[in-house]
Amino acid sequence: MARQIGEIRMRRPLHPFFVGLGGALLMAALVTDYMYSSNALMQWANFSAWLITGGLVLALIAAVVLVLDFILGRAGPISWPDFALLAVAAILSIVNVFIHTRDGWTSVVPSGITLSAIVTALLLVAGLRGWCVTGLKTAARGENA
Repeated sequence: MARQIGEIRMRRPLHPFFVGLGGALLMAALVTDYMYSSNALMQWANFSAWLITGGLVLALIAAVVLVLDFILGRAGPISWPDFALLAVAAILSIVNVFIHTRDGWTSVVPSGITLSAIVTALLLVAGLRGWCVTGLKTAARGENA
């Protein structure tokens, strides 16, 4: 459909990009946890700790970008179920990274891999919902979609 003259094009929020990147790292930690539990090579546990840490850093960046999206008017109101889903995943990942700092087998089995599986399930639901914690604004009227 053609745009009308003078129609302002609203930019989409940027935070879903960073939420998706962080979520991918946190979900990859489940794979490395499984690899460690199947062969006990300590490097897999180290990979898991780094993946979880990287995912949490990207989650922090996503939170900062979310605030910028609000300030710049790119985002609508917060969708509280989506926000709660990602917040619970982030909190569990913080606990998980502390568990992964333990030494040896107990750094992953059983609590580390269990938390990684729960976080992965939460993030898969968030991914199916679009990685976005806000309602989008429409370009024509500036109203919430």
